[in-house]
Amino acid sequence: MSAKGKAPRPTPRPDRSFYASGKAFGRFGIRAFPPQIMPQPHTHGHIEFNWLTAGTMDYVFDGGPLTMGSNRLVAFWAGIPHQTVGLRNAENARQLNIYLPMDAFLEMPQLGRLTETLMGGGVVQLAPECIGLETLERWHADYRSGNSLRSDLVRTEIGTMFRRAAITGWDELLPAWLEQTTTRSRTASPVRYVVRMVRHIVENITDPLSVEDIADVVGLHPNYATNLFTKVMHISIQKFVTRMRLIRARSLLFDSNLAIANIAFQSGFSSQSQFYDHFRKAYGMTPSQMRENKIA
Repeated sequence: MSAKGKAPRPTPRPDRSFYASGKAFGRFGIRAFPPQIMPQPHTHGHIEFNWLTAGTMDYVFDGGPLTMGSNRLVAFWAGIPHQTVGLRNAENARQLNIYLPMDAFLEMPQLGRLTETLMGGGVVQLAPECIGLETLERWHADYRSGNSLRSDLVRTEIGTMFRRAAITGWDELLPAWLEQTTTRSRTASPVRYVVRMVRHIVENITDPLSVEDIADVVGLHPNYATNLFTKVMHISIQKFVTRMRLIRARSLLFDSNLAIANIAFQSGFSSQSQFYDHFRKAYGMTPSQMRENKIA
């Protein structure tokens, strides 16, 4: 496509700095491109979705081999090292990738074992009735439109797709570590501890959460638990807790009519002033301004 005919780039959003502060949580995005070999493994803060229109793609996922076929949507936690190392019968294929921020995924309700599977290092393939190429193409067009409301609608529909998958089931291309009696690699055991800590934080986000309490859940010394969490998640426990509380607060701003003070309390912040301080630093505006502007 010529430069003149290119779709506009998505409009910068007020949460840009929120997702540019580190590797733990990437920004939402959708790409369409010819499949390609990756020179080295990498990680980033998303649940990643891959759709290949033809052929097969060979991956190395956390040091082990994995093959993905075509015309099915595959999802995995991109915080685990992954690399495309081979392509077969994919000369004229296209690849569509969706990058869902990890914090947005963790805030999605009613996913049950699907959340555990992805956070536990599993790779899943969604059933055809959950998603098809036509919907993916529409999502890509919505994202590339530059209209933030259309992008927000896509994220809502991704949540609906996940809930459908949680009900109807999925195929496991690679099982989660939590479902195995032996570790898959050297990183499996520490990641298992971190997964349990993340689950405890998300499930108890409205309660006071100290590092000592979180470490006690997995039976580790607080210093070791803190270092392990930071190494795997690329963010400290304290910053992760704050991040998830802000995500919860942002959801409540749009999904409820609660007063700002009640939102601060139900998101786990100890005071309204603390809530306002963190919110302004993260989003560049107050909670009231975000609610008035309807910017999610």
